[in-house]
Amino acid sequence: MNQILSVEDISDKVKKRRQRMNSGPAEINSVVRFFAIAILVFGIFIIGSACYGMYKESQKEEIPIKPVMDVSQPTEKEISLKISHNKELSSVTYSWNDEEATQVPCQGQKQVETSIEIPTGTNSLTIRAVDVAGQETSFQRDYTREGDININIEADGANIKVTAEGKKQLSYMTYRWDEEEETKVDINDMSTEQVIEIPKGLHTLTVIVVDESNTTETKTQEVNGVTKPELEISTDGADNFVIKASDEQGIKKVEFVINEEETYLLNLEEVYELEDRKEFEYAYPLHDGRNRLDVTVYNESDVTETKSVLVNK
Repeated sequence: MNQILSVEDISDKVKKRRQRMNSGPAEINSVVRFFAIAILVFGIFIIGSACYGMYKESQKEEIPIKPVMDVSQPTEKEISLKISHNKELSSVTYSWNDEEATQVPCQGQKQVETSIEIPTGTNSLTIRAVDVAGQETSFQRDYTREGDININIEADGANIKVTAEGKKQLSYMTYRWDEEEETKVDINDMSTEQVIEIPKGLHTLTVIVVDESNTTETKTQEVNGVTKPELEISTDGADNFVIKASDEQGIKKVEFVINEEETYLLNLEEVYELEDRKEFEYAYPLHDGRNRLDVTVYNESDVTETKSVLVNK
């Protein structure tokens, strides 16, 4: 009995061993497949991450980067300008009151520093920085500096208004257009205001003011002179009044008032091209009885001409 049981035990052990040997390759195959899939997924993740990183970098390159401008005022008389960029700069300029721009040397440089002197009075400063790719950064601001003599120049329609104030009594002022002969104006006061007619075209005005202590202040400014529009008002018989206006720049709008009550505004720039607005004619019916007509025309520079007539129907 014991011998039979021993044989059976040996037989069972052999069967179990064979079963384990037969199941080995299947388990190995499963492990191999798992690692193969894991490596494939990991590879896809790495490739995707790399592609996304390249895409983000390309997006960054497409975003235009402009020069960085740092403008400060360390003293009352001086402005400090610092410009930095990751590309070379092609030009850096600054100008006061639309005068001719001053060039700051910058060719082949990525960083530029310079100082700008502030003129007396209130003046508008414009700074522009452009890189080799054409990207531009601009800056504009008004600065006021008090001096012994302060001069301000501003447009007043077809004229220029020059004002000057001094800490001491002002003796006289001179002004000239371009290189023409100077015109002298005696002041003998603490301040003055002069209205000067602007010649047609682009010109440079130079103003010099001298006080009683012989302190001198000079200011120059470029001015683009424009002429007033030409305006004519007439009637075509007894039914209508006719407005005729012309200007080399172009008429922008026409405003007319009838008997100080009815106001009409014609915005020509909304209807006509610029070339079609250099000469303009318009007719409007007259009222019965007395008609007082006040007509104002504006050109592209907002220089105006006004005329009034009285017509009876």
